[in-house]
Amino acid sequence: MQNILITGCSSGIGYQTALTLKNNGIKVYASARKDEDVEMLKELGFDTFKLDVTMKEDITKALNTILENDKKLDAVFNNAGYGQPGAVEDVSTQTLKEQFETNFFGLHELTIQAMKIFRTQNYGKIIQHSSVLGIISLKFRGAYNASKYAIEGLNDTLRQETLNSNIFISTINTGPVTSKFRENGLKKFNENIDIKNSFFTDTYKKELKVRLETNEDKAPFNLPATSVANVVLEIMNNPKPKPRYYVTKATYILGFFKRILSTKVLDRLLNKI
Repeated sequence: MQNILITGCSSGIGYQTALTLKNNGIKVYASARKDEDVEMLKELGFDTFKLDVTMKEDITKALNTILENDKKLDAVFNNAGYGQPGAVEDVSTQTLKEQFETNFFGLHELTIQAMKIFRTQNYGKIIQHSSVLGIISLKFRGAYNASKYAIEGLNDTLRQETLNSNIFISTINTGPVTSKFRENGLKKFNENIDIKNSFFTDTYKKELKVRLETNEDKAPFNLPATSVANVVLEIMNNPKPKPRYYVTKATYILGFFKRILSTKVLDRLLNKI
């Protein structure tokens, strides 16, 4: 039986991926940051860890436990992350560091610890959850854009360093998918952005906050979380998975525009989204 460690399983994509893989005969180690989420996952029959990806010791403990239980590790899915909304000029350096601690440095720590296991085994799969915003950038998402672009650079390099081995690096570029991403983003927006004293005060109040506060998924080409879960299942079942997977038509369309349009034209197009 294959096994996998998934981060960020409290809801949305991580939660749905854990369920999908478990229902398809894969042993899932589902992790979350909060005690109540860990208990919820235990009640569903998962092997679970309380794992904060910003805590190196949490990652080490989880991987050691998996090796003690199964004597191997087949894959990790670096899914944990959140989006920090706000114009670049309104995002403090500290806030940007916090975005990177979870989305990038936490991902990197799990990656390098898993790589030590995979090098010893001479096989393994690292599944990195990037975004369409690792390919193109949208306004008021600068912190998140930057963290996903960083993941792209890391993955592109790591693939070359694992070439001709039995270790596979797969990047998933997800577009609009139903999750608590917007809800969590609203909390970070209210916590870290000085809305009243921003150049963009009116825009924030009339557009950005309204969009973040809505419970409806109005984004074009929005898909359910199962769309990502099924891709992870495909990767697990493929002995030689692809290096990159696009999820949602939005990712395909915007990825195509990135390749064919000039920077000036692309900026004008993206600014309308």
